[in-house]
Amino acid sequence: MENLPEPYIIHYPHIVAVADENGSRVELIEFFDCVGGAMWSKLHYAQSPIVEYSRIVGNTMRYMTRPGQVALPLEGSRFPAGISAVMVDENEISISYIGMGGGGVGATTCRDTAKGVLRSTSDESGGGKMAGSTIWLPRRSRLLIGVDDTDTPEEGATWTLVHNIARAVEDKESTYLSHTIVQLYPVPYRTKNCVSLVAEFATTEPVRLAEKFHKLLERYTLSEKTGMVVYTGFLPSEQLTAYGRKVKHREIEHGLLDALDDPHLSVIMGGRGIIGAVAALPFFTQYEEALELCDGRK
Repeated sequence: MENLPEPYIIHYPHIVAVADENGSRVELIEFFDCVGGAMWSKLHYAQSPIVEYSRIVGNTMRYMTRPGQVALPLEGSRFPAGISAVMVDENEISISYIGMGGGGVGATTCRDTAKGVLRSTSDESGGGKMAGSTIWLPRRSRLLIGVDDTDTPEEGATWTLVHNIARAVEDKESTYLSHTIVQLYPVPYRTKNCVSLVAEFATTEPVRLAEKFHKLLERYTLSEKTGMVVYTGFLPSEQLTAYGRKVKHREIEHGLLDALDDPHLSVIMGGRGIIGAVAALPFFTQYEEALELCDGRK
């Protein structure tokens, strides 16, 4: 019979946090190993006044928060655990959790050993104890990379190339968070399916990350019309979202792209694929809308 070295602990593999420019919003992103525990946390942690909402993206649980500190009125079964504080400074983000019983175990020893945690403090937990912890994470920014038109009718696939490059450029300063295929309006000059891609990262070195991605994309693209753009804002603007939806619904003129005025948007490779590359950005992690085919046919 096998021994269980830690029978009452499930370690979160990785935790990162992304802040906006002025530190007024933080997205906490927890990679999870136990889906049941993650779903339990999603339900209860969202009750905290500093959590705007929670959602699942792939193998991550995400909590959109506003920094602050609150006393949580914990109650068994109804509100047994939650996020009690989010603090932001120039270089770090701290997250404080508190819970009762098994919720206290999740709030302490399950999270404080995760990859990405710089340091932590925690109470003794287990049984019926109330326990809390605080973890400190690097303050990261979100970087979105949009790509389109890397293949030819004879070979290649943009979605696979983007994923493989994203995996290759990941390091301790940059975490690859998501990959979203965006269905565009099927224009006549498409390769076949007319999709573009957006890859999402949490990073402390956005310029270096974009340069690494660009070098690999230039090396492996099969097309002379490749488009690559980067977006460094916390969330895409309404203007960018409106543009993306237009590209999903009809063929557009290049002038519509030229009219965009967004200081967070930078063009890295300006081939014809830039239209789809920019259009992909606002759909990151919005998979159902991203994949919807809007060609007027049922």
